[in-house]
Amino acid sequence: MYLTRFRVNTRRRDARHLLASPHRLHGAVNAAFPTPPTADGAKPRVLWRLDRNPRDEILLFIVSPFRPDLTHLVDQAGWPAATDAPGWQTYGYDDFLTALEPGTTWGFRLTANPVHSIRRKDGEPTKRTAHLTPRHQARWLLDRQDKHGFEILAKPEEQRLLPEGDEHQLIVRDHRPLQFTKPGQDRRPGVSITQVTYDGRLRITDPALLRRTLTNGLGKAKAYGCGLMTLAPVR
Repeated sequence: MYLTRFRVNTRRRDARHLLASPHRLHGAVNAAFPTPPTADGAKPRVLWRLDRNPRDEILLFIVSPFRPDLTHLVDQAGWPAATDAPGWQTYGYDDFLTALEPGTTWGFRLTANPVHSIRRKDGEPTKRTAHLTPRHQARWLLDRQDKHGFEILAKPEEQRLLPEGDEHQLIVRDHRPLQFTKPGQDRRPGVSITQVTYDGRLRITDPALLRRTLTNGLGKAKAYGCGLMTLAPVR
């Protein structure tokens, strides 16, 4: 497994064109591999995420079973003439994944598509619908922590700002409703997803389950920049 980081040159027109459509960016990520791995739930897949940082810095993170070649992204959305730094950085991920131990704590970031299924009327089929409030979006992740090998740390009582709904070291931010079309569709939005970014601290409860989460993703819309969780040492 490999973890790759690529900084997007947001001043370039082609870069903004890519960023405007998760479908176009999905295609650009897949083009980094001669044969992209299939979306098999039992095997690691290609996951990606955009991190939007201060000062208009946008980083593309990719987790993949194979080492990617992002030459085309450097030409289209990077700094192709730069000679003092490589266009992207790729790191071996297996040693990090293998070293994960139960009981250790980590900072984490996850961009996901928090949805639930509802039935508006009796007899109608269920419909997948996005959670819209930070409280429900947080609950969506909390409800999934056990089966994904981690628990989000509790917040000390003296640090809680609300009597209810603020019990965990978890921030929900960057709610982004996205609508875009695929090639061959008309101008009406063909795909609608809601992206939410989670930052927080977790404790590993089951390293094998967490490794699967880190390499297979969490939730829906993985092809469109959702599902990738990354860990960082707690400072």
